Amino acid sequence: MIKELQKQTTNAVPLTYVQRATSDNTRAAYQRDIRHFECWGGQLPADTASIIRYLHEHATILNPRTLQRRITALRLFHTSQGFIDPTSHPLISKTLQGIQKTHGRPRVQAPALRLEQLQQAIDWLQIEESWVSCRNQCLLVLGFYGALRGSELVTIHVEHVHFLEQGLRISIPQSKTDQIGQGHQVFLPAIGAKSRTCPIALTRQWLDLSQIQTGALFPSTKQGQTDRTVVMTKSGLNSVLKTIAKACGWTQPQAYSSHSLRRGLATSASAAGASVKSIMKQGRWQSEKTVLQYVEEGQAFDDNAVNVFFKT
Repeated sequence: MIKELQKQTTNAVPLTYVQRATSDNTRAAYQRDIRHFECWGGQLPADTASIIRYLHEHATILNPRTLQRRITALRLFHTSQGFIDPTSHPLISKTLQGIQKTHGRPRVQAPALRLEQLQQAIDWLQIEESWVSCRNQCLLVLGFYGALRGSELVTIHVEHVHFLEQGLRISIPQSKTDQIGQGHQVFLPAIGAKSRTCPIALTRQWLDLSQIQTGALFPSTKQGQTDRTVVMTKSGLNSVLKTIAKACGWTQPQAYSSHSLRRGLATSASAAGASVKSIMKQGRWQSEKTVLQYVEEGQAFDDNAVNVFFKT
């Protein structure tokens, strides 16, 4: 049904710019949501009654946040195709509220990869002198010190990396919060070549070894073989982090993901005394509320009321 409607719309109006208004990852997620509704037995265009039945049947199966996204996908589908929006009925929002209150559970976040863990990971990677090991060292330090999102990290091109006298500048052409492509600049100060986690030194080392002069900075590997024509995916990045976490003996290694690097910078920098403003600037965070969560985590033990009882 979706393909038929999209074909009809495509014949009438080119969709190139319409599609570009939403990121590829978000559009793919919405398409999966619509397919799930159809596989359940839902018909498009849908009506309010069928959507409520869908919500009731999945209330105990799916996370309430997933159901909320499914409703968003259905709403966008109907409005973009010119159909009456069946999700606007008050019963839909009331049903979602009821499901959230009854079955809601805390959001599970990837654990923060702290500075001491980054140092441990680099030490472990340096045991093996290989192409993959060198790539992964550069991958970790850029992701951590740059507070980069996974989607930003794996799409860095050599052309985006600029060595300056004071350190490193990475250009981010487009990101999750920059859908119109205004671009961002990420700066990594030189922290000294003697530091085993220096992003400048490890980036130079990787470029010297790989001899990559154009295109993706982090090519993928398949069964141990290098394929410079294939860019590392976010899923591949997550697999690298889980492997390292397991090898280093970290708790719940399967929970680590690309977000661990970004969150880890904020948490570690906060624990070391960095200001909220500087952390937000480095990670291009727009919400102070999000950063404050990481700040509180980083200072959870040092800035703790219980400490007053044990001061000497």
